[in-house]
Amino acid sequence: MDHSVEVLKQLVYTHYIDFVHLNEEMFEMELNEFINKAEAVHLSAFPKNLTSVHVIDCIGQHGPINNTTIAEKLNLSKASITKITAKLEQIGYVRRSQLSDNRKEVYFSLKEKGRRIFELHQTLHEQEQRRFLEFLERFSGAELEAILKFLQNWFAYLRVRQSQLK
Repeated sequence: MDHSVEVLKQLVYTHYIDFVHLNEEMFEMELNEFINKAEAVHLSAFPKNLTSVHVIDCIGQHGPINNTTIAEKLNLSKASITKITAKLEQIGYVRRSQLSDNRKEVYFSLKEKGRRIFELHQTLHEQEQRRFLEFLERFSGAELEAILKFLQNWFAYLRVRQSQLK
């Protein structure tokens, strides 16, 4: 194999490690930003992790919605969603119900507390999406296709690794 390709692979790996560390820091900073904004609009209680906030967001966008559909939309396991929705129901963000024609299946919708979290998250998410799309403006169509291909392959690889580690 060409020596320059090996050097490029090492550079990609080095940047990947840097990305992982920075992403961890950014995740914490974004969660703190969410907490600060929630407190600023007088939300005294709110989920302290972004996965729970994203479950609330999914229910807000698609509710009433069942566990299976939430899991599919968020690319999480049904077991994780069951655990998260039970906690969100317990602390008053979501309500569980059954449709009259299907008593077996449970559906979730937002309570008022959950609706307020949903609306705050939507605002912050729209801001982040605008910033991200602005960032992508510096790339050509061909570069964006290469980035997309990389991310799709990386995501598939991580899913396989995740299943191997379970």
